[in-house]
Amino acid sequence: MKKPIRKCGTAAGAAAAAFVLATAPASAAPSTVWTVGPSPVGVSATNSANVVVLIELVKDNGIAVTCSRSSFSGGLRSATGNPATVGTVDSFAFGASGAPCSSVLGTMSFAPTTPWTLVARDHDASTGVTRGHLGDVDTRVTWGACVFRVRGTIPVAYTNATGRLTLAGTTGGLTVVSQTNCGASAPVGASLIVKADYLLKKTGTATVPTIVGSHP
Repeated sequence: MKKPIRKCGTAAGAAAAAFVLATAPASAAPSTVWTVGPSPVGVSATNSANVVVLIELVKDNGIAVTCSRSSFSGGLRSATGNPATVGTVDSFAFGASGAPCSSVLGTMSFAPTTPWTLVARDHDASTGVTRGHLGDVDTRVTWGACVFRVRGTIPVAYTNATGRLTLAGTTGGLTVVSQTNCGASAPVGASLIVKADYLLKKTGTATVPTIVGSHP
Protein backbone atom coordinates (compact mmCIF):
# COMPACT_ATOMS: atom_id res chain seq x y z
CA MET A 1 0.00 0.00 0.00
CA LYS A 2 1.40 3.36 -0.97
CA LYS A 3 1.86 5.91 1.75
CA PRO A 4 1.74 9.64 1.20
CA ILE A 5 4.97 11.61 1.26
CA ARG A 6 4.97 14.83 3.19
CA LYS A 7 7.44 17.65 2.92
CA CYS A 8 10.34 17.41 5.31
CA GLY A 9 12.14 20.55 4.20
CA THR A 10 12.19 22.06 7.67
CA ALA A 11 13.72 18.99 9.31
CA ALA A 12 16.17 18.47 6.48
CA GLY A 13 17.15 22.13 6.53
CA ALA A 14 17.80 22.04 10.26
CA ALA A 15 19.91 18.91 9.87
CA ALA A 16 21.91 20.48 7.09
CA ALA A 17 22.50 23.57 9.21
CA ALA A 18 23.71 21.41 12.08
CA PHE A 19 26.20 19.44 10.04
CA VAL A 20 27.22 21.74 7.18
CA LEU A 21 30.97 22.22 6.72
CA ALA A 22 32.51 25.65 6.51
CA THR A 23 34.59 26.13 3.40
CA ALA A 24 38.29 26.07 4.19
CA PRO A 25 41.07 27.45 2.03
CA ALA A 26 42.80 24.87 -0.12
CA SER A 27 46.44 24.09 0.37
CA ALA A 28 48.94 26.11 -1.65
CA ALA A 29 49.89 22.89 -3.44
CA PRO A 30 47.94 19.62 -3.51
CA SER A 31 49.22 17.09 -0.99
CA THR A 32 50.87 14.06 -2.56
CA VAL A 33 52.22 12.34 0.55
CA TRP A 34 49.68 11.22 3.16
CA THR A 35 51.04 10.17 6.54
CA VAL A 36 48.69 8.28 8.85
CA GLY A 37 49.71 7.95 12.48
CA PRO A 38 49.96 5.16 13.40
CA SER A 39 50.01 3.24 10.11
CA PRO A 40 48.51 0.87 9.36
CA VAL A 41 45.83 1.06 12.02
CA GLY A 42 42.45 -0.52 12.59
CA VAL A 43 39.75 1.97 13.52
CA SER A 44 36.24 1.93 14.92
CA ALA A 45 33.78 4.80 15.03
CA THR A 46 30.45 5.74 16.53
CA ASN A 47 28.17 8.66 15.76
CA SER A 48 28.45 11.68 18.06
CA ALA A 49 24.90 12.89 17.25
CA ASN A 50 21.96 11.68 15.22
CA VAL A 51 22.71 10.53 11.67
CA VAL A 52 20.30 12.27 9.31
CA VAL A 53 19.47 10.67 5.97
CA LEU A 54 17.33 12.48 3.43
CA ILE A 55 15.81 10.73 0.43
CA GLU A 56 15.53 13.79 -1.76
CA LEU A 57 12.88 13.67 -4.49
CA VAL A 58 12.99 17.34 -5.45
CA LYS A 59 14.49 20.36 -3.70
CA ASP A 60 13.16 20.62 -0.12
CA ASN A 61 10.80 17.73 -0.68
CA GLY A 62 11.67 14.28 0.56
CA ILE A 63 11.71 11.75 3.36
CA ALA A 64 13.87 12.54 6.39
CA VAL A 65 15.25 9.52 8.27
CA THR A 66 16.98 9.69 11.66
CA CYS A 67 19.38 7.06 13.03
CA SER A 68 20.17 7.60 16.71
CA ARG A 69 22.89 4.95 16.65
CA SER A 70 25.39 4.20 13.92
CA SER A 71 28.90 2.79 13.73
CA PHE A 72 31.57 1.54 11.39
CA SER A 73 34.96 -0.16 11.44
CA GLY A 74 37.85 -0.30 9.03
CA GLY A 75 41.45 0.73 8.67
CA LEU A 76 43.75 3.63 7.80
CA ARG A 77 47.18 3.62 6.18
CA SER A 78 49.73 6.02 4.74
CA ALA A 79 49.56 6.57 0.98
CA THR A 80 50.86 8.67 -1.89
CA GLY A 81 49.16 10.49 -4.75
CA ASN A 82 46.26 12.86 -5.14
CA PRO A 83 43.59 11.73 -4.75
CA ALA A 84 44.87 8.96 -2.48
CA THR A 85 43.08 6.11 -0.73
CA VAL A 86 44.08 6.41 2.93
CA GLY A 87 41.59 3.95 4.36
CA THR A 88 38.71 1.55 3.98
CA VAL A 89 35.39 1.07 5.69
CA ASP A 90 34.95 -2.67 6.12
CA SER A 91 31.60 -2.65 7.90
CA PHE A 92 28.99 0.07 8.37
CA ALA A 93 25.79 0.04 10.41
CA PHE A 94 22.94 2.50 10.17
CA GLY A 95 20.87 1.95 13.31
CA ALA A 96 21.40 -0.79 15.87
CA SER A 97 19.49 -3.54 17.62
CA GLY A 98 16.61 -1.87 19.44
CA ALA A 99 17.37 1.48 17.81
CA PRO A 100 16.30 1.34 14.15
CA CYS A 101 16.44 4.27 11.78
CA SER A 102 13.03 5.96 11.72
CA SER A 103 11.02 8.40 9.66
CA VAL A 104 7.54 9.86 9.72
CA LEU A 105 6.55 6.98 7.47
CA GLY A 106 8.05 4.21 9.60
CA THR A 107 11.37 2.48 10.11
CA MET A 108 13.98 1.89 7.43
CA SER A 109 16.77 -0.69 7.40
CA PHE A 110 20.09 -0.32 5.58
CA ALA A 111 22.28 -3.16 4.31
CA PRO A 112 25.61 -1.69 3.14
CA THR A 113 27.86 -3.59 0.76
CA THR A 114 31.46 -2.94 1.78
CA PRO A 115 34.36 -2.20 1.55
CA TRP A 116 34.09 1.53 0.93
CA THR A 117 37.17 3.67 0.41
CA LEU A 118 38.30 6.77 2.31
CA VAL A 119 39.91 9.09 -0.23
CA ALA A 120 41.99 12.17 0.71
CA ARG A 121 42.32 15.21 -1.55
CA ASP A 122 43.25 18.26 0.52
CA HIS A 123 44.93 18.94 3.87
CA ASP A 124 44.94 22.23 5.77
CA ALA A 125 47.97 22.21 8.06
CA SER A 126 46.69 25.21 10.05
CA THR A 127 43.55 23.36 11.15
CA GLY A 128 44.65 19.75 10.84
CA VAL A 129 41.65 19.02 8.62
CA THR A 130 41.79 16.63 5.69
CA ARG A 131 39.02 16.72 3.08
CA GLY A 132 38.01 14.08 0.60
CA HIS A 133 35.22 11.55 0.20
CA LEU A 134 33.93 8.09 0.96
CA GLY A 135 33.97 6.19 -2.30
CA ASP A 136 32.37 2.97 -3.57
CA VAL A 137 29.41 3.58 -1.25
CA ASP A 138 26.74 0.97 -1.93
CA THR A 139 23.75 0.14 0.25
CA ARG A 140 20.34 -1.45 -0.01
CA VAL A 141 17.47 0.24 1.83
CA THR A 142 14.29 -1.56 2.87
CA TRP A 143 11.15 0.31 3.87
CA GLY A 144 8.12 -1.96 4.12
CA ALA A 145 7.62 -3.52 0.68
CA CYS A 146 9.84 -0.87 -0.92
CA VAL A 147 13.43 -1.90 -1.56
CA PHE A 148 15.95 0.31 -3.33
CA ARG A 149 19.70 0.52 -3.85
CA VAL A 150 21.96 3.58 -3.81
CA ARG A 151 25.53 3.99 -5.01
CA GLY A 152 28.03 6.84 -5.18
CA THR A 153 30.20 9.00 -2.94
CA ILE A 154 29.87 11.09 0.24
CA PRO A 155 32.06 14.19 0.85
CA VAL A 156 33.92 14.01 4.18
CA ALA A 157 36.26 16.04 6.40
CA TYR A 158 38.53 14.57 9.09
CA THR A 159 39.85 16.62 12.03
CA ASN A 160 43.05 15.32 13.65
CA ALA A 161 42.55 17.11 16.97
CA THR A 162 39.26 15.38 17.72
CA GLY A 163 39.13 12.32 15.48
CA ARG A 164 35.90 13.65 14.04
CA LEU A 165 34.90 12.43 10.59
CA THR A 166 32.10 14.58 9.20
CA LEU A 167 29.91 13.23 6.43
CA ALA A 168 28.40 16.07 4.43
CA GLY A 169 26.32 14.48 1.69
CA THR A 170 25.10 16.58 -1.22
CA THR A 171 22.53 16.20 -3.96
CA GLY A 172 23.78 13.80 -6.61
CA GLY A 173 26.51 12.18 -4.52
CA LEU A 174 24.49 9.06 -3.75
CA THR A 175 21.68 8.16 -6.13
CA VAL A 176 19.04 5.46 -6.37
CA VAL A 177 20.15 3.01 -9.07
CA SER A 178 17.33 0.47 -8.76
CA GLN A 179 14.08 0.00 -6.86
CA THR A 180 11.20 -2.41 -6.36
CA ASN A 181 7.71 -1.50 -5.12
CA CYS A 182 8.75 2.08 -4.30
CA GLY A 183 6.89 4.07 -6.95
CA ALA A 184 7.42 7.79 -6.46
CA SER A 185 8.81 7.28 -2.94
CA ALA A 186 12.33 6.45 -4.17
CA PRO A 187 12.54 6.79 -7.96
CA VAL A 188 15.70 5.85 -9.85
CA GLY A 189 17.93 8.92 -9.95
CA ALA A 190 16.73 10.36 -6.62
CA SER A 191 19.45 11.47 -4.20
CA LEU A 192 20.11 10.01 -0.78
CA ILE A 193 21.95 12.55 1.39
CA VAL A 194 23.80 11.45 4.54
CA LYS A 195 24.88 14.00 7.15
CA ALA A 196 26.62 12.85 10.31
CA ASP A 197 29.62 13.14 12.62
CA TYR A 198 31.60 10.08 13.70
CA LEU A 199 34.38 9.88 16.29
CA LEU A 200 37.26 7.63 15.22
CA LYS A 201 39.53 5.72 17.58
CA LYS A 202 42.22 3.13 17.15
CA THR A 203 40.32 -0.10 17.70
CA GLY A 204 40.15 -1.03 21.36
CA THR A 205 41.86 2.15 22.58
CA ALA A 206 41.22 5.85 23.16
CA THR A 207 43.93 6.81 20.63
CA VAL A 208 42.83 9.21 17.90
CA PRO A 209 44.50 8.51 14.52
CA THR A 210 45.91 11.38 12.48
CA ILE A 211 46.02 12.05 8.74
CA VAL A 212 48.57 14.59 7.49
CA GLY A 213 49.04 15.60 3.90
CA SER A 214 52.22 17.18 2.55
CA HIS A 215 53.82 18.18 -0.73
CA PRO A 216 57.58 17.55 -0.50
